[in-house]
Amino acid sequence: MEHDNDQLMTPAEVAEAFRVDTATVTRWARAGLLNPVFTLGGHRRYRVSEINERLQ
Repeated sequence: MEHDNDQLMTPAEVAEAFRVDTATVTRWARAGLLNPVFTLGGHRRYRVSEINERLQ
């Protein structure tokens, strides 16, 4: 599945969508429940499509 044109969300935006703390989003990513995309600076970003899928 190709996601090149997909928009990205910050951990804070994901946390707000799920109504959890940003630390929880980080734990989910480390546990493999979310698949982050890393920026050149090493920051995690999350695909909007994946987050919307998980919210449903």
